[in-house]
Amino acid sequence: MDILSEITDHKRIEVELQKQAVSPEQLREQVCDLMENSPAPRRSMKRALASSPAGIIAEFKRRSPSKGWIYETAKADEIPAAYEAAGASAISILTDAKFFGGSLRDIRTARPLVDIPILRKDFIIDEYQLLQARIAGADAVLLIAACLTQEECADLTAQAHALGLEVLLEIHSPRELAYISKDVDMVGVNNRNLGTFVTDVENSFRIAGQLRQTIAGVRNIPDAQDSSDPPRNLPLLVSESGISHPETICRLRTAGFRGFLIGETFMKTPQPGDALKGFIQGIEETEAQKSL
Repeated sequence: MDILSEITDHKRIEVELQKQAVSPEQLREQVCDLMENSPAPRRSMKRALASSPAGIIAEFKRRSPSKGWIYETAKADEIPAAYEAAGASAISILTDAKFFGGSLRDIRTARPLVDIPILRKDFIIDEYQLLQARIAGADAVLLIAACLTQEECADLTAQAHALGLEVLLEIHSPRELAYISKDVDMVGVNNRNLGTFVTDVENSFRIAGQLRQTIAGVRNIPDAQDSSDPPRNLPLLVSESGISHPETICRLRTAGFRGFLIGETFMKTPQPGDALKGFIQGIEETEAQKSL
């Protein structure tokens, strides 16, 4: 069994146990009360990335299934705020406990401390998890094509939008391009193979051309000749994982990407916020050198 299968099998059991503790009906009632009586301002992750010169989605991540603990004592009341101060456009918070050392409590802790969008990053297979995300204070959720059928992905996308949540659809290979629909807000290319957890950032470059063509076809818009200036009504492109050098961001932007999800590069340092600040400065310096 590969790692992804192990995680998704565990997630199905976990969600069923959670439903026994708090029924879907009870959770849905809580969401309805929240949306009717105290609607929080929704933060658009897509707009935040599109308007940012850096486009960094800084990830709060304690551990990895393949590498073990990265930053076991990382605090959700410190690092997300430090990320925002350093210039992050959005924050990704892993909420899986067994494999990543996270929880929904991390989102609830970080939410009142930051004003930028928060992505619930987890292996979402059930509407129940979307309700949890909305209650916790997330603005967007990750849907992984490799975990879902196309019908399940479409249903969860519609359910997320009904809750005011944006969707980042994650694909890994050209086989999953068929999952992209006109309703998706963002499309992410995961540079980490979810079966082996081997990372290769070149995966984003290999799939970029086919990805732009697929999105243009879904929207019935000719593929832009200048990939550095994509049409505004297309889903925003995100490159995920394995990005460790500012120069890579500049290359990815040329290929059409506007969001860049980075976790371990920052979390493996004592001060992730400072690491992010230095990384963004590196992007600015690289761009300045290119313009000379």
